[in-house]
Amino acid sequence: MTRTAVVLFNLGGPDSPEAVQPFLFNLFNDRAIIGLPQPLRWLVAALIARRRAPVARAIYDRIGGASPLLANTEAQARALEAALGEGFRVFIAMRYWQPRAEEAARAVKAWRPEEIVLLPLYPQASTTTTQSSLADWRRAAAAAGLRVPERAVCCYPVEAGFIGALVEEIRATLAQWPAGERKRVLFSAHGLPQKIVASGDPYQWQVERTAAALAAALELPGLDSVVCYQSRVGPLAWIGPGTDAEIRRAGREGVGLIVVPVAFVSEHSETLVELDIEYRHLADGAGVPRYHRVATVGAAPSFIAGLARLVHAARPGPCPASGVRLCPDAFSRCLCAGGGARSAA
Repeated sequence: MTRTAVVLFNLGGPDSPEAVQPFLFNLFNDRAIIGLPQPLRWLVAALIARRRAPVARAIYDRIGGASPLLANTEAQARALEAALGEGFRVFIAMRYWQPRAEEAARAVKAWRPEEIVLLPLYPQASTTTTQSSLADWRRAAAAAGLRVPERAVCCYPVEAGFIGALVEEIRATLAQWPAGERKRVLFSAHGLPQKIVASGDPYQWQVERTAAALAAALELPGLDSVVCYQSRVGPLAWIGPGTDAEIRRAGREGVGLIVVPVAFVSEHSETLVELDIEYRHLADGAGVPRYHRVATVGAAPSFIAGLARLVHAARPGPCPASGVRLCPDAFSRCLCAGGGARSAA
């Protein structure tokens, strides 16, 4: 039986108040986030981390002083390991906090697998998440002397298990909605600066594919829904509309909201604080008559089954298992650029 190591990638989060500033430094020192050359990027990252740390600590204080992302990712890893069965072991590599890729690479090497499957926990691919994490892993694997054949998953914005797990949560909310009361579904995703998308990053296009797949699976003709983006920081122009702007609009129109996090698969500060606390407060103040946030897919059986299918179907390159590039040609920074046939999308 082939020994297969599966590496789950996520961004990570600080595990204590003292970890907040170094976590932020690691984030902003990533060339995929700030494209300045070194040592200028190091200096800018250190400045931003120092300035933002007090605000970020206050955010994490509202959920116990640390991010729950690692614990949630560990639960997904154990569930996936159980779904895959004998011959598989699942490891975790966080991009900006422990366990980092270097630690994961050493652990994988010690297990002595015959092959590795790289599986980002980012359903929609971006240069700032998927590409950055895969590049970080390959540097770490090379440094560890890990020379094992690899297969990789680039993205899965419309994977049936992912879509099915979210649809189940949305339907449960709709079933409890008072008859005749107006409602709107906000498909909310983490935002990106417009210049990143304009450079050919496929993230926004893939988020829209996820939202379209969810709307179709719900089978509710005339469903009032909007794709929107949260977590904007800094002075740059970001993709929109903003989730906060859509909440205010719903208040003006007297429409209740069902907020669905479509780009996060685990609970963390941007769901537990931004969506559950800050945006709920905004909705109350804006006059939104009803506000409900749907849970992330977490370790839902259908989502884990979908991840298992992705592991089995992964190819040596980052293109989808079908060999067909998902993103249109206009997205030059698609991870599958230069490989695979073209999708009809």
